[in-house]
Amino acid sequence: MYTFVYITASSKEEAEKIARALLEKKLAACVNIFPIKSFFWWQNEIQSAEEYGMIVKTRSEKFSELRDFVKSIHSYTVPCICAFSVERGLREFLDWIDKTVE
Repeated sequence: MYTFVYITASSKEEAEKIARALLEKKLAACVNIFPIKSFFWWQNEIQSAEEYGMIVKTRSEKFSELRDFVKSIHSYTVPCICAFSVERGLREFLDWIDKTVE
């Protein structure tokens, strides 16, 4: 089973730091990083921020470890770390995730 994990970060530098750490720990096979504009409720008011989103490709059984690790190094008090199950995909791509994530 495979999971894509969506994470937001405060800056490109933080996103890259998280991505490299996940790859070095073999918790992810790949991390996509992209700029986003976020609007959200925080401390009883609507706020907005320039952030960076990440899509992390991993095996489902690694999610808990990945989540806990990201939370430990993330700058946010309550970071967005959400998993989406991958029901289908190119077999060769999924095999690559299997070979890469330990």
